[in-house]
Amino acid sequence: MNDTPGWASPGSAPSDGQDATVPRPSEPADGGGASSKWSAAQPPAGQWSPPSGPDSAPAPAPGPAAGWGGPSHTGGPGHNGPHHGWGAPPAAKPGVIPLRPLGIGEILDGAVSTLRAHWRAVLSVTLVVAVVSQIGDILVQRYLLPAPVEVDPNASPSEALDQAADSAKASLVALAPSLAITLIGTLFTTAVLTVVISRSVLGRPVTLSDAWREARPRLPQLLGLTLLLPLISVAITMVGIGPGLLIGSAGGVALTFLGGTAAVVVAIWLMIRFSLASPALMLERQGVIASMRRSAKLVHNAWWRVFGVQAITLLLTFLVSLVIGIPFGIIAMAVDGDGLGGLLSGSSPEFGWPYLIISGIGAVIASAITYPISAGVTALLYVDQRIRREALDLELARAAGVPGYGSDRPGHGPTGS
Repeated sequence: MNDTPGWASPGSAPSDGQDATVPRPSEPADGGGASSKWSAAQPPAGQWSPPSGPDSAPAPAPGPAAGWGGPSHTGGPGHNGPHHGWGAPPAAKPGVIPLRPLGIGEILDGAVSTLRAHWRAVLSVTLVVAVVSQIGDILVQRYLLPAPVEVDPNASPSEALDQAADSAKASLVALAPSLAITLIGTLFTTAVLTVVISRSVLGRPVTLSDAWREARPRLPQLLGLTLLLPLISVAITMVGIGPGLLIGSAGGVALTFLGGTAAVVVAIWLMIRFSLASPALMLERQGVIASMRRSAKLVHNAWWRVFGVQAITLLLTFLVSLVIGIPFGIIAMAVDGDGLGGLLSGSSPEFGWPYLIISGIGAVIASAITYPISAGVTALLYVDQRIRREALDLELARAAGVPGYGSDRPGHGPTGS
């Protein structure tokens, strides 16, 4: 398999066996150690502005660093902060991001800019998915969820452990339908929004029908990936807590805690390592396992950075959901008197239809905003890692028709549009 497939979106040629006319990026810098290589495509002549005399100070850069600030795309001086060289021009920005290594703020801004620039296509898919998912979740909560299992505070340690295990099992059973609905919703939003973002990077228009037509052939593979990653996390967690649950004594409680903590750490490490698999699968026409390997390659030596960006995005989306959900939750409890009375009395509240409907409306609004941000950050992180390792900015600039970066045949850019 080719380890450095070209930029492609659904509908274009796959990375393996690409046509000779499709330009390829330079070799990645992560395969042979810390050293990196110059890209084969050098900047055009006339891009440098040397001082006019021996005593002249270097001219300040007119903006952020261009894509050519140093001899590599892996963190050279031209990619960290403003460029203080000899008047290098700002990076080309045909779409929502500048074509150079991105900062965290630029990744978040690019995701929000995509939502603003293509709000019809983005909100159409997110609203539909959010409404359908929320209706399914309400029906599951109302008719399918079992009664919660309560733990007796006066029970002995062994009995308390058994009750806690039963409560955890009941919680997992109750959570499974909601997780399944969420995964299906994430499947469709990820597929369509990744295509939308790939177009917005190049500054090209896209409609919902265009995005769906390109994303639809990749849905079976994306479904396999969407199901495989949570199953890996669950399997690791069960391996970690299984021995403690089998012992079933005071020592088993401690072993369950230690094993569960270790399992969570391993699961988080793996999920960040595979976090770029979805855009790799969609944009490079990779299979499930190949996209996971591709993500691991791109995240290699950048795990903490990817983790930091994903953690900030998760915190941001959580705060947005909280800000939107709290007012709707208060209104829902005020309207549903039975649920509020049970909450005040200290017993388990029995929420009715008014509570579920009003809180569901808040969840739909929050999902319509947070889905595009989350999917956009993941796709732009993928683009950023390829720019840093494979000089993808040059290919994107050519595809966008930026002057001075060569030319592509009309209608045959990297996104196959």
